[in-house]
Amino acid sequence: MDKVIITQQGIGGAIWAIGWLFTIGYLQLSFWRGVLALIVWPYFMGVKFRK
Repeated sequence: MDKVIITQQGIGGAIWAIGWLFTIGYLQLSFWRGVLALIVWPYFMGVKFRK
């Protein structure tokens, strides 16, 4: 029987997901804007804080 070793490589993905969810909630984005925020969430934050 072989041993399986699982290692944690980093938390970059988790930080990105937290930022994405924060953006959707904080900016009160609609569903489709939230989907778009998957890729360009820093843009939405910049637009919000520029005003």
